[in-house]
Amino acid sequence: MAERPPPVVTLEHVARAAGVSRATVSRAVTGSGPVSADALRRVRAAAEALGYVADPIARALARGTGTRLVVAMTGTSDAVLDCAYTGRVLSTAARLLAPEGLGVALRRLPLHAPAAELDALARDRTVGGVVLVNTTAEELAAVPRELRGRVVSIGVGSAVVPSVDVDAAAAAAASVAHLVRSGRRRIAMVTGPEWLPCTRRPVAAFRAAVAAAGLPVRTVPGGFDAAAGAAGAEEVLARWPDTDAVLGSCDDVALGVLAVLRRHGRQVPGDVAVTGFDDAPLAEVTDLTTATHPVERIADAAVQAVLTGAPADGTLFFPSELVLRRSA
Repeated sequence: MAERPPPVVTLEHVARAAGVSRATVSRAVTGSGPVSADALRRVRAAAEALGYVADPIARALARGTGTRLVVAMTGTSDAVLDCAYTGRVLSTAARLLAPEGLGVALRRLPLHAPAAELDALARDRTVGGVVLVNTTAEELAAVPRELRGRVVSIGVGSAVVPSVDVDAAAAAAASVAHLVRSGRRRIAMVTGPEWLPCTRRPVAAFRAAVAAAGLPVRTVPGGFDAAAGAAGAEEVLARWPDTDAVLGSCDDVALGVLAVLRRHGRQVPGDVAVTGFDDAPLAEVTDLTTATHPVERIADAAVQAVLTGAPADGTLFFPSELVLRRSA
């Protein structure tokens, strides 16, 4: 005969043993209200004698601190949930939250009218905090008062929402400086999505760097995938056939640029140098010059800020390092 599992000890069992009400036990266990010193002593003694273990989910709900952190990715479609960057943020959050007894959930925020989704998160008692990724100005303005102090942005922030990000502006400037030193004089950039505010920093840095070098400013709109890079490269070659270097907003974009250049018979780096941003695994395989993007460190800082209730004090930028390979 199989052994019966041990009986589950509940708040009612502890209350009867301690001679107090269930509500008193709940307040004593969760710290959610006043309990006399004598009642607290009796509850603790009864709980220890009975082997009572507080349910962490019930405890968190009683305290109103939530049981999970939500990583909210902004994107034009659900494809944003499947990208490698999202996976790196999510896995970092999961590793940090596990010792705290907290879970992590992933949700896409719509590009337009995010207020309803954010209000729903604020009302959900299981949500302990939110990390916004690909944050827009509209989202920052729509963060409910109930979420303030429990939300951090990866990207841009506001007076009430702190943020962390990579110093992509410095990375773009370093890439341009390297290209200029290597003799490139007609440099173009395939930018990130125009709707994403944090992509404006590297674009502004690129424009300032090439202008300071006395070179023409050449930018075309792009995105964060190889298809955007390919489309951007086609536009660059059509508008400026003499281009001798292209800076991609990320490594996937740079790989799309490389594919188009080779289809057009352009030698890399002989005719056109190419640089990216991220230092993804494929960058090393394809010998792509790029700049590092410490995603795990950034996600770690964002999650820690949510857990500790860090004050809103601007954006914390993590440095990026240029990695020189054969493409530039």
